[in-house]
Amino acid sequence: MLTESIAITRILISALFGCCIGIERYIHKHPAGVRTFMLICMASTLATLASIWICQTNLNLINGDPGRIAAQVVTGIGFIGAGLIIKNKYDVSGLTTAASIFATSIIGIAVGVGLIWVSALVTFIVILVLASSFLFHENNSRQKAMEQEEKERQEALKENK
Repeated sequence: MLTESIAITRILISALFGCCIGIERYIHKHPAGVRTFMLICMASTLATLASIWICQTNLNLINGDPGRIAAQVVTGIGFIGAGLIIKNKYDVSGLTTAASIFATSIIGIAVGVGLIWVSALVTFIVILVLASSFLFHENNSRQKAMEQEEKERQEALKENK
């Protein structure tokens, strides 16, 4: 049975988990930081708790399904994530931020349904993956080659004028 004290505890836990992920993003100077991740995690938890609460308190609901609101959280976060992804000529940026926002919202949903330890583990793994991203970055020579190519193209255009 979901009570207000359990709900408050879960929201505080989700704020902590979102804060931990946000701190990692803040340290590495990414645009979405502590506040963003805390809000996403708490809002996902609250939406899940509200969904459970509605079904729990309105027993005569014919089609009560606590998963409906959580499903809409996933859809909304997908929309936000799509807006974060930017494609340039040679590169795509924002994928990791979009993925981490998606993961944070799912962590919030999991906290909302009471999977606290699973959420803590996933939070730790997300932070580990984000913090160790330097291991997975490609050599900057590709980026430098693209920049050099663009510079040469610009110079060729100037000469042709």
